[in-house]
Amino acid sequence: MAAGDPDLNLLVALRALLEEANVTHAGERIGLGQSTMSAALGRLRTLFQDELLVRVGRDYELTPLARQILPQVQLTLPLVAQALGQEEPFDPATSRRVFGMQLSDFGAIELRPLFALAQTIAPGIRFDYLRLPATPTDAAHDLLAHDFVVAAPGIGIEALSLELFRDDYVVIADRAHPGIQNGEISLDAFLASPYIRCDFGRAHVTPAERRMRELDLHPRTRVTTSTLLSLPLIISGTELVGLVPRRLVQRSGPITGTIAVPTPFPTVELIQRLWWHPAHANDEAHTWLRALAAQSVDAGALAFAAADTSR
Repeated sequence: MAAGDPDLNLLVALRALLEEANVTHAGERIGLGQSTMSAALGRLRTLFQDELLVRVGRDYELTPLARQILPQVQLTLPLVAQALGQEEPFDPATSRRVFGMQLSDFGAIELRPLFALAQTIAPGIRFDYLRLPATPTDAAHDLLAHDFVVAAPGIGIEALSLELFRDDYVVIADRAHPGIQNGEISLDAFLASPYIRCDFGRAHVTPAERRMRELDLHPRTRVTTSTLLSLPLIISGTELVGLVPRRLVQRSGPITGTIAVPTPFPTVELIQRLWWHPAHANDEAHTWLRALAAQSVDAGALAFAAADTSR
């Protein structure tokens, strides 16, 4: 920013400091010496009445307030620069952009091909994976505060989006589960089995659970977890059953001894979409990653491959 705009210069310093979490690296990134960056950090701490960066051993970590501020700054600064005609062109080869994404652990695993491709083309970028909010929030605010949300439709998000992949829900159980006969489980056996539920919070009821509510089906919940990836490990060697995307069992089954069988009620489809706020439309880096995601989808890179189970 121009030297005559000290407050905007401070905003530039704030973004660099929070993204790098290192005073020296932040200074190198925007062409300022360590003493100048330390002075900027001091001014910012006074302004926000918060340490922003705190030492943990030899490194720095962001305070809770700094983590809350960072996505706001990442959104605001490009808009200000664009309005002033001072926006720097996005160059994947040199960019150090941090993309904030709200998604489940399952979503992060399934999007590995996209993330790997992005970091091959743009080795300096980073991804900040954040959990989906457990309580209902303002979806528009979440999309403004983060670059993307990866989630299924039907949870109150109304924004621009791209379909990433489709899957269907299956019953996951230990391969020795007594209720499984000829590769199937009856509705009675399913309801009689102890149930493990993945609870993402009131804001994110899964399509499978919505379907069971519609059918007035109430399995006996005995275990609750907040991560899909933990289900196969917990279920292994027990009589627990759960409902998960088929891909999860295809990846984990050979290792955990769990299997997938059809649901004893009509098949439930899972659609994973990439959502973003219209305010990001003119952000070059954002546009680049969206285009890369679309290319990955078109090329089938996000389609499940059996070979992935060995990774």
